[in-house]
Amino acid sequence: MEQFDQAYFDRLRLRVIEAGTRGIYVAIVLFNGWSVDHPKGSFALDNPWNGHPYNPANNVNGINGDPNGDQSGSEIHSLSIPAITALQEEYVKKVVDTVNDLDNVLYEISNESHENSQDWQYAMINHLKSYEATNKPKQHPVGMTAEWPNGADSDLFNSPADWISPNNSTNDYLDNPPAAIANKVILSDTDHLCGVCGDRAWVWKSFTRGINPIFMDVYDGAAIGFGANGFTPNDPVFVDIRKQMGYALTYANRTNLAAMSPQPSLCETGHCLARNGTSGAEFLVYQPGSGAFTVDLTAVAGSLIVEWFDPRLGQAQSGSPVAGGLVRLFTPPFDGDAVLYLHQ
Repeated sequence: MEQFDQAYFDRLRLRVIEAGTRGIYVAIVLFNGWSVDHPKGSFALDNPWNGHPYNPANNVNGINGDPNGDQSGSEIHSLSIPAITALQEEYVKKVVDTVNDLDNVLYEISNESHENSQDWQYAMINHLKSYEATNKPKQHPVGMTAEWPNGADSDLFNSPADWISPNNSTNDYLDNPPAAIANKVILSDTDHLCGVCGDRAWVWKSFTRGINPIFMDVYDGAAIGFGANGFTPNDPVFVDIRKQMGYALTYANRTNLAAMSPQPSLCETGHCLARNGTSGAEFLVYQPGSGAFTVDLTAVAGSLIVEWFDPRLGQAQSGSPVAGGLVRLFTPPFDGDAVLYLHQ
């Protein structure tokens, strides 16, 4: 447990570099709750703790991550075993040493550790941040994701993490996500909400409330022999979600996104990203239902260009320009849900 396998870290670095050449960010997950706890819901066909390096049967250092002998290593995602915490800190430093010079890196402390792991996760976040700030030229965003099975959102929002990924136990991030707040980047990951799920409304509701949607895409298991049983990658719902995320990305790139914020009170639908004011105004509004809706343009001076986007067909069309200074009524030129883009 006191020696690093350099080939592992060389491979990690190579994969991050290759992802970067394709414009992909990599979230490096440092630890995994699904590797230590038994059972983990209905998915625990075998006990993963049997193969963990902190299981005393698997190391020659006398490291025991299960002092209570319950055949589960939940204790290693706490601060109760100082010798293990020290090893984890050294591992984190080694990962940082391996990829710090690369720009396309996010860190995630652990995937779905148990719901009492927050103190350990906070400590690891602070350790990583301190090590980068003290010893390294680049600083990377560090994230904390939902604790399993019912960790509170407050654990995430109160954490020192830069980005978070909640579950659905406190707020309804699937059907009625709360507007994002300024001090955290929020990744709405279907993995933590409901597994393989979602629809196009989830994509647009999330995006227009300042949240970054992530779809846990299904796969057929051809590469690893175990897939998302009962699901097909070509299900029309999942195909539609992939398309919607691409459409949302297009608008993210077209807008001055950094200057916009979720402002649900400005639009009758409640799903509104806006830069409101006398100059440079922009509004991206989602109508999840159908029919006309109002947008409050009282703070806008001058006229706005109008664009309608039909998410079902992936088609945009222009509308007649509209003057600011009033609350305006907008009627989509097609049936079903709609996206409205207003800009000066």
